[in-house]
Amino acid sequence: MEQSGDVGGQWLYDPGTDGRVPSSVYACLRLLSPREAMGFSDFEFLPRAGAGRDPRRFPGHREVHSYLRDFCHAFGLMDAVRLNTRVLRVAIADPTSAATRQWAVRSVRRLGGTEDDAREEEEVFDAVVVATGQYSQPMLPSGIEGMAEWRLRQLHSHSYRTPEPFRGEAVVVVGCRDSGKDIALDLCRVAREVHLAASSEAAAPTPAVSKMLANHGDVLRLHPRVRRLHADGRVWFEDGSSVVADTVIYCTGYGYSFPFLDTGGAVTVGDGDCVVGPLFEHVFPPSLAPSLSFVGVPRKVLLPWFFEAQARWVAQALSGRRALPPEAEMLRAVEEHFRAREAAGEPRKHTHHYIGGIDYGDLTPMEDWKKELVLSSMASMSDDLETFRDRADDSENVRKGVRRWRGGLAAQAQDKTVAAAAEVEGDWQAMAKKERNSSTELNCTSSSISEGMFNVLTSHLN
Repeated sequence: MEQSGDVGGQWLYDPGTDGRVPSSVYACLRLLSPREAMGFSDFEFLPRAGAGRDPRRFPGHREVHSYLRDFCHAFGLMDAVRLNTRVLRVAIADPTSAATRQWAVRSVRRLGGTEDDAREEEEVFDAVVVATGQYSQPMLPSGIEGMAEWRLRQLHSHSYRTPEPFRGEAVVVVGCRDSGKDIALDLCRVAREVHLAASSEAAAPTPAVSKMLANHGDVLRLHPRVRRLHADGRVWFEDGSSVVADTVIYCTGYGYSFPFLDTGGAVTVGDGDCVVGPLFEHVFPPSLAPSLSFVGVPRKVLLPWFFEAQARWVAQALSGRRALPPEAEMLRAVEEHFRAREAAGEPRKHTHHYIGGIDYGDLTPMEDWKKELVLSSMASMSDDLETFRDRADDSENVRKGVRRWRGGLAAQAQDKTVAAAAEVEGDWQAMAKKERNSSTELNCTSSSISEGMFNVLTSHLN
């Protein structure tokens, strides 16, 4: 069940900025990880020819969306996806029956172009997987005084799309992580002044930020944390300095939120919306497993490899091919995880950050050349944020790996699969148009479309 009108999740760019838009993608966004390491194990993120495609190693967000569409059509997944469907409530259907636990799911499906033209229904399912992502619930800083009295424009990066609305302005960007630096650079093209403020105590520039300041010193300034906003438009920083600003943009991250999920307290979101729990290995609530699971909670992990591994584990647990430990053992593992991270000095709000030491199952380990490429890309990004995506300084090991990746038999078979899927989609669109033009109804069941897709794909692959 997908609330948007297409697959893609965060990668489905929406120019709208109101609170109902789930995506947080801004127009200039490009990947931070190389595409060679960003594909599913059975469907590599290969460059594709065609109008609107982006063959670069670090493509823009539209290319990621196109890849996800290719994936869905190549495997016939669209028959199992309900678009324009927003989940209103998920709750245990019969709380008195733990032995045969099922879930009542109430949803509303938009049938036309407006919210008024919608149909609400409730269904019962044997299992629910919560995979709603982690970049839709903006978090605002709590330590800045005067935010409520600020009379000028304030927004979270969730609502940032293009720099044009800020032309000629003085803008304070709060937060020096990836989105903060990206947006600050984007704003430098049109804004009068851009003030990049740290969201923590430290404000020492990294090599990448130092180069940003050197390249855009006529517009860009670095500051320590914002201490206070004044109603007259002045922004004060921790070091006592201040600037007069027109807009403040908070690039301060996102929290977890599952407003549709009712577990009777078995799963909660706490620590400033930063921790979901208890979750065994960040996937299964011990008291409700395996009928309820979460895919996509961990942060700062390699995507989509990590989430694919989670999804495989969920599928194995639901099909009975892989057993979960007893509830008490899972709870004990969760508590041990908390204690270990606390002993290591990790704040509790970072519970789902930098997850290591978890074996989710049978995914093939990443090839050495891909690991090398990821690490070298990270090093280049730390050195120069503006140029690292377009460098061409691969080692011989990486160059050989890329050649095999692009020209191997698996890549050739995938090319045929994508071409066949595109042909099937085009055929069905043409049939639908022909039927509409003749004022007759196209009456095809999902099963017949799946069968047609299967037959055409098989013929192309053979």
